[in-house]
Amino acid sequence: MKSPRFPDTIKESSKPSNFCPGCGHSIILKNIGQLMADMKIEKKTVFAIDIGCSLLAWDFFDVDTFQTHHGRTTATALGMKRANPDAIILAYMGDGGGYAIGLQNLIHACYRNENITVILANNTMFSMTGGQMAPTTLPGEVTNTTPDGVFTADKPFYGPEMLAREAHEGAYIARAAVSNPGQAYSYMKNAIQNQIDGKGFSFVEILSYCPINWKTDAEGSAKFLEKMKKTFPLGEIKK
Repeated sequence: MKSPRFPDTIKESSKPSNFCPGCGHSIILKNIGQLMADMKIEKKTVFAIDIGCSLLAWDFFDVDTFQTHHGRTTATALGMKRANPDAIILAYMGDGGGYAIGLQNLIHACYRNENITVILANNTMFSMTGGQMAPTTLPGEVTNTTPDGVFTADKPFYGPEMLAREAHEGAYIARAAVSNPGQAYSYMKNAIQNQIDGKGFSFVEILSYCPINWKTDAEGSAKFLEKMKKTFPLGEIKK
């Protein structure tokens, strides 16, 4: 069924999702597609994706798209922005690409107030490689590399809060969840508009489902995401 949010000029795709059943990436990417159509920015957008589950979005949109080495999406995206300042750059990655191997690039892009938009999916683990512990893994959470639960730290990594401490005045930083697509849409729209207005770095973390690696059914996935929301507060952290 055609979404009423898409204008007639947007082509419908009939190919199936590449993501696992219940994965939150599809919800996030649906919002991104709607945003590009609603904001009429398809012809100006460059979509950058990381290694990991995010790479499965490489041919979802009829926009210029490139994939980078793991953790280098932010750096490559800001290089593209400097080479073409009129382009709208959307960098899409998971918590591994942003908070583990790619953290240095993310921090310094924020610190320099690079005028790009980064969207990061946080599902508390490295999902494409089988569900290993990640910087965002919750205390006590069981993963493939922590079968007895995580007890090495009393709290996970808080990416948006860390970036907000280094961000410039014009930066926009927020956290949403796939359980509220409307809020996620609103925050991502604000982030993209921040780039269009030339105010600088914008970042949205979105808490996402991963039933396959969480080993949860629909009800269990919803409950786990609620637990994540208690750990990672939603809202606009810097605007």
